[in-house]
Amino acid sequence: MKDRAGRRRARRFAIGTAVVVALAGMNGPWLYRFGTEKYHQYKINQPEYKAANGKWEIVEFPEEYRQNTIHAALLRTGKVLLVAGSGNNQDNFDDKKFDTRIWDPVKGTIKKVPTPADLFCTGHTQLANGNLLIAGGTKRYEKLKGDVTKAGGLMIVHNENPDQPITLPAGTKFTGKENGKTFVSKDPVLVPRAKKVFDPQTGAFVRNDPGLGRIYVEAQRSGAKYETGTQDNYRVQGLSGTDARNTYGIAQKLALDKKDFQGIRDAFEFDPVAEKYIKVDPMHEARWYPTLTTLSDGKILSVSGLDDIGQLVPGKNEVYDPETKEWTYTDKVRQFPTYPALFLMQNGKIFYSGANAGYGPDDVGRDPGIWDVETNKFTKVPGLSDANMLETANTVLLPPAQDEKYMVIGGGGVGESKLSSEKTRIIDLKADDPRFVDGPAMEKGTRYPQASVLPDDGVLVSGGSEDYRGRGDSNILQARMYHPDTNDFERVADPLVGRNYHSGSILLPDGRLMFFGSDSLYADKANTKPGKFEQRIEIYTPPYLYRDSRPDLSGGPKTIARGESGTFTSRAASTVKKVRLIRPSASTHVTDVDQRSVALDFTADGDRLTVTVPSDKNLVQSGWYMMFVTDGDGTPSKAEWVRVP
Repeated sequence: MKDRAGRRRARRFAIGTAVVVALAGMNGPWLYRFGTEKYHQYKINQPEYKAANGKWEIVEFPEEYRQNTIHAALLRTGKVLLVAGSGNNQDNFDDKKFDTRIWDPVKGTIKKVPTPADLFCTGHTQLANGNLLIAGGTKRYEKLKGDVTKAGGLMIVHNENPDQPITLPAGTKFTGKENGKTFVSKDPVLVPRAKKVFDPQTGAFVRNDPGLGRIYVEAQRSGAKYETGTQDNYRVQGLSGTDARNTYGIAQKLALDKKDFQGIRDAFEFDPVAEKYIKVDPMHEARWYPTLTTLSDGKILSVSGLDDIGQLVPGKNEVYDPETKEWTYTDKVRQFPTYPALFLMQNGKIFYSGANAGYGPDDVGRDPGIWDVETNKFTKVPGLSDANMLETANTVLLPPAQDEKYMVIGGGGVGESKLSSEKTRIIDLKADDPRFVDGPAMEKGTRYPQASVLPDDGVLVSGGSEDYRGRGDSNILQARMYHPDTNDFERVADPLVGRNYHSGSILLPDGRLMFFGSDSLYADKANTKPGKFEQRIEIYTPPYLYRDSRPDLSGGPKTIARGESGTFTSRAASTVKKVRLIRPSASTHVTDVDQRSVALDFTADGDRLTVTVPSDKNLVQSGWYMMFVTDGDGTPSKAEWVRVP
């Protein structure tokens, strides 16, 4: 295997050297007149270079269809759903301008789709029926400390009435008993009734534990003099009698501090055939930056996020049932940072790699481990290098998925830290005592790396930046192919566009990769010019598509049950070396928990290829997959879509 890797490197070097020698032999001064950039373009367009390194191309949508794409998912129709919501643009949010596009990468067509809510920084995952579940988004944009004009914060509303809940409408006023200052609620709040507590020995009534409701409030007037510094009890205006006696608020400091983003409860299924959003039961918790992960029973776990008052959801996780379209809380709480990388294991438990993309304390929910959602037991896994640099790291399930090996790529320090890691870390969850070991390193510390699994079992790792959101002009214009069989990286063609925050990648059914987004904080090395959102799409064509031919694949059933077989037609059946089922991606914020490549057993007879789907429901989750066959040269077919019920 090492010899093969050595031959790859030698071939790439020889190709580059041959081109240089050929040009130099033509005319020395001509080489300089040609110019560095023109020479580079000449080199990367040579057939030999593309066959060894692949090629990048930019796709620019017509101006009317451009948007700030934050989320992307491959639909079972072969089209790509591109979701911006308000696109990290406060003006769009204020104007309720929320965007979605559907792009057909084969025909090149683009379609605008009505977007029912601000799905900026939502969560999403593929469902068994081929729909995409989308939950959460933005209720309010953050306000930096200098931009906050009205003191505000969290008000805990207490209801001591054990007989009935109480609902307070938006605009309810709370006046402090000690400070005399009045604050106004921004939304309605339902406060549950109090719970009666009895002595377990005697059965005698002991007390009422009040029902609690959380609501964001702001001062009636602007200015620092309306801030509060200590806890106070607040009288609820507009109530009388029993309600007035039983209902009150308690708030800590209400100040002009920075106000974080706030989430929404809304949830939708996107229908790829009708090409529209379908509203379903909202979540119990508002979530901004949540992760959605498929569980063993096919239900969807929703975890973390900032809530409707801008605080990290306090470990209250919930599950969506695709049959009833309803959400229920899990029995126990467990807190994670936002966008945690959570993957279903073959034993039905959840692997948390420690990677995440954003908000949360630096000492809560940061350790990687194995989580039994049913019992809430969490077993930490050791050995992770650069463990303080997991924010904005990428996690990928290495192919084939049966091996249950994961790679954690790059990452940075918590928040706006300048720290970044060049490490890759690999863990074998099938080992007797799983622990991380370092894989091959990247050249630079890398936040926001994109990682996509390919049909030939390669993993393309591309882009990212050395600093937070590309600060200091630190985008990394490099790409590497990781080979799981030899555990090494191979440099391939460099991308044309820098990509950091709000970017991602998607494997397309024809074997190419699509890259989207990037949201640099600044546009210059001195960090003085505001950055501009990258709206261009980029396509990477891997080296395997620059060979003389590729295997064909057609016919066969559209549905194959787990443990069952299906027969397809291929003139190249006798040359096929691998068959892979690849789950379509749903990518955002370096988080893509959907993508996985499952190896299929197969037999060839003439032009007939019979494949068998593994029987493990945790390995092969119900849903739609791309099926690729790959020949002995590593060249894949175009995908056939197959549904596993």
